[in-house]
Amino acid sequence: MQEITFRNASLEDLPKIVEIYNSTIPSRMVTADTEPVSVESRKQWFAEHNAETRPLWIIEDQQNKILGWVSFSSFYGRPAYNGTVELSIYMDESCRGKGYGKKVLQYCIDNAGKFGVKTLLGFIFLHNEPSLKLFRHFGFEDWGVFPDVAVLDGVERTLVILGKRIE
Repeated sequence: MQEITFRNASLEDLPKIVEIYNSTIPSRMVTADTEPVSVESRKQWFAEHNAETRPLWIIEDQQNKILGWVSFSSFYGRPAYNGTVELSIYMDESCRGKGYGKKVLQYCIDNAGKFGVKTLLGFIFLHNEPSLKLFRHFGFEDWGVFPDVAVLDGVERTLVILGKRIE
């Protein structure tokens, strides 16, 4: 596996971010979106990220090829929760299942404190065993289970919220 680097995303990266995100929709494993999203529809989400407190990083290889992206998103939108973020990791189809997720998640854990983050959350479907295994490998614990809250292609799916305190 190649070395990877992280850089802050720019608006010019948004089409690639959306492309990678949309590539996960057909699997019904990663997102509750059931149809592809547009770049335009993700501009507000993009604007909610910043390099000081809510990073959105592009993951690149040594040749500056985009392998994926990772974001810290505000949890619940109230000031008392500023130290808590939802962590989202999305890898390009060609990079999934190759161990990059471990490097990305370790980077997020190692750098969370720089952004005032004390709690990382992952929102993962119960049937997404690879992602659950990844987060649990790093000590994330099940903090909430929402049985059958999503319906994907007529199948009810359970959402698990995993959490980890960063000290």
